[in-house]
Amino acid sequence: MSDTEGILAAVVVASNRAAAGVYEDTTGPMIAEALRADGWAVGEPAVVPDGEPVGVAIRAAVDAGARAVLTTGGTGLTPTDRTPEVTRALLDREVPGIAEAVRAYGVAQGVPTAMLSRGVAGVCGDALVVNLPGSAGGVRDGLAVLLPVLRHAVEQIVGSDHVRSEG
Repeated sequence: MSDTEGILAAVVVASNRAAAGVYEDTTGPMIAEALRADGWAVGEPAVVPDGEPVGVAIRAAVDAGARAVLTTGGTGLTPTDRTPEVTRALLDREVPGIAEAVRAYGVAQGVPTAMLSRGVAGVCGDALVVNLPGSAGGVRDGLAVLLPVLRHAVEQIVGSDHVRSEG
């Protein structure tokens, strides 16, 4: 059993086409499955259109007690990609190192377009909110960066101390 057992996480998918039923999103379930495998309590992803509905879904997840909210999609350069803007408006403070690390990891994996993601990360109430890209590869890279630090990050948000090594 993981130390994150029972800690609530939520997934928000920003996609006009998936929200309209044009195709079925695969990135949201990928994130939810990875979180569950890591011991988090997570329901089905919320699939919403790009823009303000993303902010509404993030706020609803935080209000419902989610300690981690991961979004996918809406972080690129198209005119409808508004996830970073609506996320930033909800944040009490940003944690820029997370988004920077996700972009850097993608570029290091040989995906130069990873630098085009405008995703942000930060604290909203007692939750960590992180924007991941909308591609399966971007989600995989983002989870590789995020999962090793996610529990520690959400513990720090509520003031939990961490074990210090002697020496």
